[in-house]
Amino acid sequence: MRMLKRMSALAALGVAPPGWAQDAATTPTEAAEAVAGPILNPGVEQMAAMVDKGDTTWMLISSALVLMMSIPALALFYGGLARTKNMLSLLMQVFVIVSIAAIMWVAVGYSLAFTAGSPFVGGLDKAFLAGVSTGTFAATFSNNVYIPEYAFVIFQMTFACITPALIVGAFAERIRFWPLMLFVVGWLVLAYYPIAHMVWFWAGPDFLSVPDYANDKGLLWGWGALDFAGGTVVHINAGIAGLVGCLIIGNRIGFNREPMPPHSLTLTMVGASLLWVGWFGFNAGSNLESNGLAALAFLNTFVATAAATLSWCIVEQLRHGRPSLLGAVTGAVAGLVAITPASGFAAPMGALILGLVVSPIVYVFVSSVKKALGYDDSLDVFGVHGIGGIVGAIGTGIVADPALGGQGWLDYTVFPAVAGSYEMAAQVWIQVQAVGVTVLWTAVVSALLFLAIKAVFGLRPSAEDERQGLDQTSHGETAYNY
Repeated sequence: MRMLKRMSALAALGVAPPGWAQDAATTPTEAAEAVAGPILNPGVEQMAAMVDKGDTTWMLISSALVLMMSIPALALFYGGLARTKNMLSLLMQVFVIVSIAAIMWVAVGYSLAFTAGSPFVGGLDKAFLAGVSTGTFAATFSNNVYIPEYAFVIFQMTFACITPALIVGAFAERIRFWPLMLFVVGWLVLAYYPIAHMVWFWAGPDFLSVPDYANDKGLLWGWGALDFAGGTVVHINAGIAGLVGCLIIGNRIGFNREPMPPHSLTLTMVGASLLWVGWFGFNAGSNLESNGLAALAFLNTFVATAAATLSWCIVEQLRHGRPSLLGAVTGAVAGLVAITPASGFAAPMGALILGLVVSPIVYVFVSSVKKALGYDDSLDVFGVHGIGGIVGAIGTGIVADPALGGQGWLDYTVFPAVAGSYEMAAQVWIQVQAVGVTVLWTAVVSALLFLAIKAVFGLRPSAEDERQGLDQTSHGETAYNY
């Protein structure tokens, strides 16, 4: 079975000696001389000489961009889609979820996701960032190129922050605050960290040819699943959890009987625009290096999003006789989701086609399918992120094909790495299997967590509180005072 594809992840490697390991090479010339020729299984001092300040800078900028996707972008996007009486509750939920996820990441999340353990989850060797310092390093996707481990910790932390925040849109306006926070804690441990480990953990390009490290990889990585920036880890994971949640919690009072329009499409458009900008850090930053492949991921993200926006507008023109702003921003987000797993693999024209294709598919789910089945996915988390993520994940197997201009995959069991032989049908089947594992894992975990919390603490506010709005009943505040 082919495996070891080029995607967005790595393992932190090495233990720092006393002092500042970066001082091993004080000038670019000395650094170049120190790493002349490929070095298999480099030591910490050698890794220090393989760090480029440009890569480090890019990773810190990308981390800030991804954080912006949560706060304020996602909070404004969701808040604008809610009714006025629930605007503040969405802002509060996203803001506090980010805070909880950040603390949990440095406590146990990073270790469970990115250390060796089993094919399903890592261990606790780096709990509370034990052993991580300014003198430890993380691998990129190039032989003999490293970034500070702290930079990798920060970047991956922003992904762990936004993913559970995405879920809340599925059952917006009808969930109690503290039971939701309890769900987030459990879901991160039982769903997000394992899926991140399965998809993204590996020993690094300088180590897979070393027998001691050859088996240090997550389950789906070992299968050869491609996920450059989080199609499975973030979007399918969150989308399925959101669907399970809205089914267990039930529909909003008055759903399909009362009008529930967004209270501020202006704020939603601002949020969507910030998401688009922040997504460049999300996708291009996942390359972990500031090079041509990062530029490709950046361009693909731009092109696919623009194509999906236009595609949605065309669908609405044909269906309703006019395009809507709500549709345009929904299409944009669908395009961003779909290109995420393929961003570093597709050629720009492949990204354009993926963007054009995803919007009509998502449109069917957020309109016809949701209406036919009668579930209340308030802000279309499943339709946009779940379905969009599935389209993107499976589509990655197609657009990554070098015959279509894609990047293919690299075989890191050979040192230095070489291009592997690409078989589209086989890769698409691997992608389908990875989607299936992700859907099944997060569906089961999410259902068990929601049902347990519902039984012990309750999930929904009272009917009276729900009618009054969660801003007042959960937080004693209102978004607007006029």
